[in-house]
Amino acid sequence: MSDTSPLSEIRRLYAQHGAGMYAGELVTQLEHALQAAHFAEQAGESSSLVAAALLHDIGHLTHSFDENCAEQGIDDEHEATGAEWLHEAGFNPEVTEPIRLHVPAKRYLCAVDSAYFEQLSAASRLSLKLQGGPLDDSSVERFRSNPFFEAAVRLRGYDEQAKQVGLKTPPLSHFIEVAASVLS
Repeated sequence: MSDTSPLSEIRRLYAQHGAGMYAGELVTQLEHALQAAHFAEQAGESSSLVAAALLHDIGHLTHSFDENCAEQGIDDEHEATGAEWLHEAGFNPEVTEPIRLHVPAKRYLCAVDSAYFEQLSAASRLSLKLQGGPLDDSSVERFRSNPFFEAAVRLRGYDEQAKQVGLKTPPLSHFIEVAASVLS
């Protein structure tokens, strides 16, 4: 991370990479982030989870892989790199842990709900394969024992909803203010 403030760096990342398409979907990275945050806010989530929804894919913006790396067979591990980047920036675990767990949440939901897998987009199914597929029974139990398990599952829901072409949301500046309110 550079010497600039974390919020300035987040704005810069979205300015630089936000117009890129979101991993095989019909929305951009920025549209996806804004929609996820919007859905979390509309659901009455805490400021921490709204910030997590905005920033859940920040790891896609901080690495050097191509935007279609999944199609090249590469799991960019964006959940881990993004959570670590945000932790170093000063965000608390209520923001970083649901982000770290939003990919395991997808794997969990695929393991416990066959209908969930059926509603995944083609791009999400491809990334699921690269991420290890559905969790096995022992991993399901370990995931459920994590104190951030429920927040991660809710975040995953906002992530899945956030692929709607043309959806109007509040601007990035609105959600940056939410993120500022939970920055340590």
